[in-house]
Amino acid sequence: MKLIKYISLFLILFATGFASAQIKFEAKVSKTKLGVNERLRVDFEMNKDGDNFNPPDFENFTVIGGPNTSVSNSWVNGVRSFSKTYSYFLAPKRQGKFSIKQATIEIDGETYKTQVVTVEITSAVERPNDPDNAINVADDNIHLVAEISKTNPYLNEAITVVYKLYVSPNTGVSNWREIDNPKFNDFWSQNIDMKGVKVENGTYKGEDYRFVVLRKTVLYPQKTGKLEIEPLSLDLTVEVPTNRRDIFGGRLMTQVHKTVSAGSNTITVKPLPEEGKPDNFTGAVGKFDFKITTSKTTLNATESLQARVEVSGNGNLKLFQLPKLTLPSSLEVYEPEHAENVNTNLNGMQGNISDSYTIVPQFKGKYPIPNVSFSYFDLETGTYKTMSSGEIIIDVLEGPTNNSNSDNNFASTGAEKQKVVLSTNQFAFIKSDPNLTCTQPSYFFKSTWFWTALFAPLLAIPLAIVFRKKKAERDADVFGNKVRKADKLARKYLSEAKKALGQKEAFYIALEKALHNYLKAKLYIETSDLSKDKIKSLLLEKGVDESSVIEFNSILKNCELARYTPITNVEMQNDYEKAASTISVIDKQMN
Repeated sequence: MKLIKYISLFLILFATGFASAQIKFEAKVSKTKLGVNERLRVDFEMNKDGDNFNPPDFENFTVIGGPNTSVSNSWVNGVRSFSKTYSYFLAPKRQGKFSIKQATIEIDGETYKTQVVTVEITSAVERPNDPDNAINVADDNIHLVAEISKTNPYLNEAITVVYKLYVSPNTGVSNWREIDNPKFNDFWSQNIDMKGVKVENGTYKGEDYRFVVLRKTVLYPQKTGKLEIEPLSLDLTVEVPTNRRDIFGGRLMTQVHKTVSAGSNTITVKPLPEEGKPDNFTGAVGKFDFKITTSKTTLNATESLQARVEVSGNGNLKLFQLPKLTLPSSLEVYEPEHAENVNTNLNGMQGNISDSYTIVPQFKGKYPIPNVSFSYFDLETGTYKTMSSGEIIIDVLEGPTNNSNSDNNFASTGAEKQKVVLSTNQFAFIKSDPNLTCTQPSYFFKSTWFWTALFAPLLAIPLAIVFRKKKAERDADVFGNKVRKADKLARKYLSEAKKALGQKEAFYIALEKALHNYLKAKLYIETSDLSKDKIKSLLLEKGVDESSVIEFNSILKNCELARYTPITNVEMQNDYEKAASTISVIDKQMN
């Protein structure tokens, strides 16, 4: 019985020790249910240091902070306890149930993954009315507004949507990006180009504010009834004043991230009236002029002229069809060339559209271009208007006369039919001399390729033996393989950093990984030993001058700070070039 007791105790102790030695890599969230206006903290925690940490893409969230790294290392009764955590702070983009996918990390040459975590995002929740809370201050002092020029337009009548961001005088915005763009379904839309952003003074709900115009869009509704204009949403970095002051008495500011939305708007589109609608109406709405012009009215047969059908003015110029020309069959007419000279501003489309017809008369005579009419709906009077071009006579002075009856209403005739004479050399283009040449067949047997294919495998055997021996030696070099792998990863992440230029988070994560793997390859140290003092001392021992070491450490510092401060594309490009040149300099100087 005692023996069984001792064996059981041994097995329990062994299992406990084995469990304590297991590597753990877990994902933890601050809460599994939160409002769309709340923030979520996600921790990726491990009990042993690793390399090449890759977070999930957080596709349904906006990363507003992180990654923050914390390391805990302690000894209790001679037992080491280690913990390392990567923390992210996320803002939900919309309501629903979403999964935070797996993160990965390499520990002792093995890849570990976290479990998938599901969180539920509900509608906005009420928060305590704390006037000193920075987020509440930002809510009260930042407003995104969509100003609509008209909420009950006619079908195909132009309306404008101007998006303005209002900011109170004691608050600032240091950075913003669009996270949800309106799609303008059931509208023809065009954004108006804006050159720069200008800060202006104005009022919002009777109070003084500053504002900037972020976007101007012209819309032409294509359906009647109630239509929704989807909201524009922005992610902002807001500078909010605090109760703390500097040594000169000035109020200190703090940064908070905030998502603002212009909200959805509904307009009611009226149908065009049926009363008085002309039969030739094709949907033109606005104020227009109409005309038909020809490049000449007197010419000879087989010469060409241009007939131009043109509509000009202000309205939905790109959204209706021009009337077609109807011409006698004795006039050869080519497909028209359509041209548009249209500018779009806050007043809608302005300019002209035209169809140009190329006409070639075949016979002598006088040919009329019949009267053509064009109708449009006039928004000023609320009625339909019709304009006519008038008849234009084309006088063909010289050429054969047409004796058919099909065009008697259009021109005088009197010519006799001419007999068609076939040419005697109409098949002269067929070649009768083939110029054939005789070729000898070639055989594979006993050819050069035959002997090469026969002896090549025999010659490859000694090469394969040498290659296998070299590979075995290389696989046995554990330390060398580790260095080569780190060097390869450094080049890989430096390349990824270059591809991610313009994406702040991805760029600086890749750049930091490239620098760390470069140090591991050159200095033979682990990630846990990458302190700035240790890096400096090791590089100086390797013969690198102090200015290059300081430059390298400054780049590492930039990678840490850049995640929490606004960074421009130019600054990212400078950091990348500085990192590449510094690595090159250190390579040349290192013993």
